[in-house]
Amino acid sequence: QESMPQTPPFAAMFDGSGYNRNVYQSKEDNCGGLNYHDNNLLSGSLEALIQHLVPNVDYYPDRTYIFTFLLSSRLFMHPYELMAKVCHLCTEQQRQSEPGLDKNRIRKIAPKILQLLTEWTETFPYDFRDERMMRNLKELAQRIASGDEMYRKNVQQLLQNLIRKLATVSQYEEVLAKISVASTDRLTVLKTKPQSIQRDIITVCNDPYTLAQQLTHIELERLNYIGPEEFVQAFVQKDPLDNDKSCYGDRKKTRNLEAYVEWFNRLSYLVATEICMPVKKKHRARVIEYFTDVARECFNIGNFNSLMAIISGMNMSPVSRLKKTWAKVKTAKFDILEHQMDPSSNFYNYRTALRGAAQRSLTAHSNREKIVIPFFSLLIKDIYFLNEGCANHLPNGHINFEKFWELAKQVSEFMTWKQVECPFERDRKILQYLLTVPVFSDDALYLASYESESPENHIEKDRWKTLRFVSKV
Repeated sequence: QESMPQTPPFAAMFDGSGYNRNVYQSKEDNCGGLNYHDNNLLSGSLEALIQHLVPNVDYYPDRTYIFTFLLSSRLFMHPYELMAKVCHLCTEQQRQSEPGLDKNRIRKIAPKILQLLTEWTETFPYDFRDERMMRNLKELAQRIASGDEMYRKNVQQLLQNLIRKLATVSQYEEVLAKISVASTDRLTVLKTKPQSIQRDIITVCNDPYTLAQQLTHIELERLNYIGPEEFVQAFVQKDPLDNDKSCYGDRKKTRNLEAYVEWFNRLSYLVATEICMPVKKKHRARVIEYFTDVARECFNIGNFNSLMAIISGMNMSPVSRLKKTWAKVKTAKFDILEHQMDPSSNFYNYRTALRGAAQRSLTAHSNREKIVIPFFSLLIKDIYFLNEGCANHLPNGHINFEKFWELAKQVSEFMTWKQVECPFERDRKILQYLLTVPVFSDDALYLASYESESPENHIEKDRWKTLRFVSKV
């Protein structure tokens, strides 16, 4: 195992010409069940890959390998099963030292095991919301700590950091639940006395740049809580034959990812609500122009997710059918933004802009220039298609590790973006409004839209009649 080639770092790993099938024709460089080509790890049996994760006296796995394997291994086994195997192998490593009680050997391996546990707990802390994981972690940590006073402090530090992280995410989830309740309560009041509580966005914040900054606050906070494993967890199917495995379908596994997608939908509906609500045509036109300016500021900041949510809201049927309103709008700026986010050629324009923002982020001197907030649904779609489009196993039964390098590359880029601290000042009043103001449902949007500009054909007239009838009931 000592002579195993090291996996190169991410940058070197992916600068080549991409996915190359020819490498499978290379002779099987059977290095303990692992297959390499030009020093790149391509495939291996699950056991060999697990073995490759565990350090020994003379070897510590490459960081990119640790990230890639911990990320993708959950497609084959529960994290707690992997943890149990890692603990077993680490214990074996330590046992080998017992005959001569070679303290030196234990001293050499303990910090390496500790380092592996540190990387796991820092990068994938949500794995440890599982009691079985926590139990295994504590047992292994105890074994390390019992050897030397020096490691006891490190182990305590590791456990404290992990517990702090898990407490923070639990608090965040409670806040999300409260926000959801608050907006539902206010929607009930809105239905009974609409005008009395409903302010509009321009009254709350009349500067598009400030609103774009506050949207960026929400985006970065929510991005920050998404664990890298949630992308992969979203693909793990429940095993219908195994009751125990149904915990993979547990919403906790992808809760932060789902909360982020829900935020995108909320923002789209908020935009549509704000446009459909005003009674006067010129007010509606003003709101459209305002949101166009907000969207442009989001684009300049590098906040592509809010930009896309705003454009989606403006393209909803109840908004796009308001022809008299749109006639009053100077649409040139909106057309430019639509062009940027045009879905044709697999979002070519957006992907070019994203690459530009990512490039700027790499050479940035300030947090302001580091911001890259991708259009999230497309990121998930890309990862989904990568997962669907490549087999997990090769014909010889080996795990297709080349696929997982690619998966890790996409997720690790996201990891860099989500760690940026928001450089803008928070405005509680605006944030409160964006997160809790009631938004109309589809039906309510159509009703408001028809009342602003009458139905134009039979289909619209019939729908309007039905909606008015239902709203009175």
